[in-house]
Amino acid sequence: MTARAQRFTDRRVVVTGAAGGVGQVVAGLFREEGARVVATDVVPADGVVACDLADDAARDAFVADTLAELGGLDVLCNVAGIQQFAEVGTLTAAGLRRHFDVNALAPLLLAQGFSAALVESGGNVVSVASISAVMGQPYNTQYCSSKAALLLGMRSLAVELGTKGVRVNCVSPGGIETPMIEAAAAGLPADVDWNLIAKSQSVIPGFMPPVDVAEALMYLASDAARSVTGANLVVDRGVVW
Repeated sequence: MTARAQRFTDRRVVVTGAAGGVGQVVAGLFREEGARVVATDVVPADGVVACDLADDAARDAFVADTLAELGGLDVLCNVAGIQQFAEVGTLTAAGLRRHFDVNALAPLLLAQGFSAALVESGGNVVSVASISAVMGQPYNTQYCSSKAALLLGMRSLAVELGTKGVRVNCVSPGGIETPMIEAAAAGLPADVDWNLIAKSQSVIPGFMPPVDVAEALMYLASDAARSVTGANLVVDRGVVW
C-alpha cells in the first residue's frame, strides 16, 4: 500500500459520526496522515467518544473536554447525520425536530463552540451536506429540509468566519453505501412510486463507497483548498437529470 501524504501532521481534528460509514473512514484517513483525532458518535465504538450531539449539555461538555485534550482545534469535520424516509401523511413534529437537531443544529452549534479555537489556529470546518439539500426528493422531506438548513447555515458561517481566517465548506454526496441508507428505506410507503425515486439516480450506476466522500472532505480540510470557502463540493456520480 502506498503511504499517504502527511497533510495533517499534528493537526488537531474532530470527526463526528465516526462509529461507521463516512465518519469512520475519514477519521482513519486523518490519523493516517498524522492528525490527532477526537472521534465521536452517539453509537459506542472503539476509539470513539460516545456523545449525543443533539443534547445541548452533552455537546457543550464534549467541546470543553475536546479543547482540554487537544489544546485547540484545526479541523472540525461534521459527518454525523440521520435519514428516515416518510411520506407526507406520516410526518411528525418529533421526526422533523430530530432531523433538524442532528443534521443542522448540532454541526452549526459545534462550529460555534469551536469557533474561537478555529480562529486562533486559522482552521476550518468541513461538513457533509447532501444533494438532497438542493433538490426535491419524494418521501424525503425531513432529510431534504434539514440538510438544506445545514448547507445554508454553513455558507453563512463562511461569510462571517472568513474575515477571521477560518474556512467553512460542505461536501454534498449522492447515494453512499452505508447502513444509514439501508435503514432510511424502511420508511418508504408500501405503494412507493419508483418513477419518482428514479429521478434522482446517478449516471454512474450504484452507490458510492464511503471513501469517495471521505477523500473530498480531506481535500477541503487540507491546505490545498486554502482559497476555497463557502463551497459545496458535489460528489454524486452524476445526478444530472
